[in-house]
Amino acid sequence: MGKPYSQDLRERVIATVDSGTRACAAARLFLVSVSYVSKVLGRRRTTGETTARVGRAGRKPKLATHDEALRARVAAHPDATLEELQEWLAAERKVEVSIGCLWNRLKFLKLPLKKSRSALPSRIGRMSLRLAMSGVRANLT
Repeated sequence: MGKPYSQDLRERVIATVDSGTRACAAARLFLVSVSYVSKVLGRRRTTGETTARVGRAGRKPKLATHDEALRARVAAHPDATLEELQEWLAAERKVEVSIGCLWNRLKFLKLPLKKSRSALPSRIGRMSLRLAMSGVRANLT
């Protein structure tokens, strides 16, 4: 999100429009949008405010209150998958979250994550060193 315009500019825009200049001319004069001028004037008309509002922090992450519990759970069960952690959160902590939300929170906390159960080793045959260089599979019969 961008920064608000300076208070000095706000006051000059308001003073110019109050002196009889139209909003579109004031916008061109101060190199701001007509929308900005009308919003500043509208807010002054409805609330009396002429200062910029303080920026909002945004939404708090859904799992922020469960950080310590997540750390403890991952420490106790380092081989738990994301699905298992999701089920644990739903059962024990009464929090329904998506896998993506859980993934992002673990990444934010710098905790390791296991995406899926370990699979059996692949059945690809061995390769001789010479053939491995060219990508050809060795015939071990």
